[in-house]
Amino acid sequence: MNDIAEFLAHAVALEQEAAERYADLAESMKTYGNRDVAGFFSKMAEYSRMHLAEARSRTAYRDIPVLTPEQYRWPEGDSPEAASMEASHYLMTTDYALELALEGERRSQAFYADIARDTADPEVRMMAEEFAAEEADHVKQLEIWAARYAKQG
Repeated sequence: MNDIAEFLAHAVALEQEAAERYADLAESMKTYGNRDVAGFFSKMAEYSRMHLAEARSRTAYRDIPVLTPEQYRWPEGDSPEAASMEASHYLMTTDYALELALEGERRSQAFYADIARDTADPEVRMMAEEFAAEEADHVKQLEIWAARYAKQG
């Protein structure tokens, strides 16, 4: 990806999905009685909303394309932050919810890191590296929480 406007269109969409997913996971954990993890997911939703606002602020003076779903260049056809919430039912466990979130953050970090590695545009590279670092921090946080709630052998 060598166009900063296209990169920002992807970043805005990705962060929007992340915020929505974390809000959904927080509600699921509230429903299932895990206030600690619900609070963590709520905090992650807030971080995603802050990243979304940051990405949107960077679009302020640019002509950002409005992409159709087919025009997004997601690695596997869907946004890296898209998570199946089909499992968000009465059997959803805390460790499964944390794993869903962790998988999304790992995919997002790889998405941005791949763009940073492959782009010929220095501005895209700089932003992609910055966003990849933020996602790497989210991965670390989720790994800590996932280890805390891992199923006992």
